[in-house]
Amino acid sequence: MASDPSTSTGLRGVGWRAADALRYRRQALARRLPSFPGVPYLFLAPFFVLFAVFLAFPIAYTVYLSFFEFQGVGEGALLWIDFGPVFVQLPRMADLRFVGLANYARLLEDAQFHNALSNTVFILAVQVPLMIGVALGLALALNASFVRAKGLFRTAIALPVSANLVAYATVFLLLLQEHGLVNYLLTGVGLPAVPWLSSPFWSRLSIVGAVTWRWTGYNMIILLAGLQTVPEQLYEAAEIDGANRWEKFRYVTLPQLRPVLLFVLVTSTIGTFRLFSEPLIIDEGGAPTEATRTVVVYIYRMAFKQFELGYASAMTVVLVAIVSVLSIVQLKAGGEDDA
Repeated sequence: MASDPSTSTGLRGVGWRAADALRYRRQALARRLPSFPGVPYLFLAPFFVLFAVFLAFPIAYTVYLSFFEFQGVGEGALLWIDFGPVFVQLPRMADLRFVGLANYARLLEDAQFHNALSNTVFILAVQVPLMIGVALGLALALNASFVRAKGLFRTAIALPVSANLVAYATVFLLLLQEHGLVNYLLTGVGLPAVPWLSSPFWSRLSIVGAVTWRWTGYNMIILLAGLQTVPEQLYEAAEIDGANRWEKFRYVTLPQLRPVLLFVLVTSTIGTFRLFSEPLIIDEGGAPTEATRTVVVYIYRMAFKQFELGYASAMTVVLVAIVSVLSIVQLKAGGEDDA
């Protein structure tokens, strides 16, 4: 029970009196201010302005741009206001030609887009189950009561997520060179060198390994937090019923951890479809471009190398639709109420 501010002594009593005085002043100021029905919306206005400028407008403009062919930067003015001393000119952002659904029709026949989508799905199918499985195993191990120095292990495993994207991808590129450290270690123990970057198959697995190394610790922390919320009474009840370790994991841990696993699965899927830095750097490091190019890398090249902004916008819209549908399917399959 909190002590009476009027009878408190010492620093805590001073703190109570200061807090009470501040609360009374705030209430008195609120009573003196005029009341308008729109005041709450006025306080929320900065959020809506930032949301409209930095999120809603880019999304709407991307959809709009997907129906046009980009023909270069505009030279004329989009808005021109001249009142003598007041002169405002808003330059036109681009010269566009309306093409309707032509950009979307082009996607159906674009072999490079199909190949990029295939590469992304391959990485998704291999990397996400591997990463979640390793992260779950590590979380179970670090949740065991007999493990010592848990804080040290958690920090060490979660540390890669703080690495700079470009820096860690470059390090992996150097390690996986033909005469890099990995092949040096393999040949040192009598194993053949692996063409990590020159083979289409191994170059995809190189990306899988790099992404798994970086994000396993992050997912392990989330799963570990979920494990620590499982009531101990459930395990005690299972032991009374004679359940062994595997049965406790199957019938207690997995059902209780299902919402957390679903969250990790959905966020990992979205992250894989957004994969950009790793394949771009490994591509430029000598890997077969066609084998490691993801959808986002292809969009980047079409938008900022070929300057086909309309076509790149159409690919972005389709990619967002694919990710949205896949996420909805995962949420439905995993139990929407727990998501």
